[in-house]
Amino acid sequence: MTNQIKIAVIGVGRWGVHLLRNFLAHPQVDVVAVVDPHPERLTAIKQQFDLDDCVVLTTQWEDLKKVPGLTGVAIATPATTHYALIKDALQQGYHVLAEKPLTLNPAECRELCHLAEQHHLILMVDHTYLFHPAVEQGKTVVQAGKLGDLRYGYATRTHLGPVRQDVDALWDLAIHDIAIFNAWLGQTPVKVQATGTVWLQGEGSREWGVGSREMTHSPLPSTDAINRVSSHSPSQGLADLVWLTLTYPDNFQAYIHLCWLNPDKQRRLGIVGSLGSLIFDEMSQLSPLTLLHGEFEQQGNQFIPVNQKQVVLELEPGEPLGRVCSCFVVSVLNNTPSEVSSGWVGAELVEILAALTESLQQGGQPVLLNDSQGAKVTNDT
Repeated sequence: MTNQIKIAVIGVGRWGVHLLRNFLAHPQVDVVAVVDPHPERLTAIKQQFDLDDCVVLTTQWEDLKKVPGLTGVAIATPATTHYALIKDALQQGYHVLAEKPLTLNPAECRELCHLAEQHHLILMVDHTYLFHPAVEQGKTVVQAGKLGDLRYGYATRTHLGPVRQDVDALWDLAIHDIAIFNAWLGQTPVKVQATGTVWLQGEGSREWGVGSREMTHSPLPSTDAINRVSSHSPSQGLADLVWLTLTYPDNFQAYIHLCWLNPDKQRRLGIVGSLGSLIFDEMSQLSPLTLLHGEFEQQGNQFIPVNQKQVVLELEPGEPLGRVCSCFVVSVLNNTPSEVSSGWVGAELVEILAALTESLQQGGQPVLLNDSQGAKVTNDT
């Protein structure tokens, strides 16, 4: 077994350039090629990273098939291109690290996971937050029972741009918080609901959700949305604001607020329990992870707050994306899928997003998730 792998980075836009930076710095990686459809980007990254002339810089994906000894590819292209690129890469015998979401369609995700297994290749998804020290520490806190009986969770992810043109705010932003809740709880939702509003990319302002039963401007087809290729085009309307409710097997509920046209940038997620709350706040200047102790003591018919204190949790140093890249390298070298962010983890998250889209199209109706058969709409509230 060699301890060095050859990697090509596909797409060096806003996120891909960071993947390239991390792989170039990794001692067990030899970056042998970079692919991007924009020649000016290739010129820019060659200068930025002082790339050796032996590194292949090309605008054509097909050129990679001429690169000898290529071990794996890191794909950071628009989500609509993922399925075709990943499938071709796996068929060529390359291990794959793909930017989230894995694809826009659950059936395609499952197909790619099976294909990777058939070819004994690693398929990993860059769910960066799952490698964040705060998320790793938070999982330990929650699963150790330090919050007592869990009551509910909440998250807010807002900012002013960038506004995507291939997916809506649901598909662009929700996957982060859903992944964190799933990791902290050690569960996946059994029921989901979504409502939303379009302002920027649609035929006027379209509200989706309660009171709106006709979902003609949706990011996925209105029928069989979770079983066939999705279509995300601006003409259909891309939701700028989305509200989500996730219900887990033990009836724990998490509420998520997503918006990409809000100047009030927030990155905050919390779980509330009977003994306190755990807060992951990326914008906090004190610490991204805080444990707030506090509970009630009943005195007659009154509930008195007691045992209140704040504990700032210390975190291990390390860039989350650097951890992602290292995990991929280790997985490839050992030919062992990542337990944290395998292709199957990515497929599960896409299944949840598709069910949320189904709810969005059904006016906020709850959608039940089944382990193996996708999702179905229910009239239960």
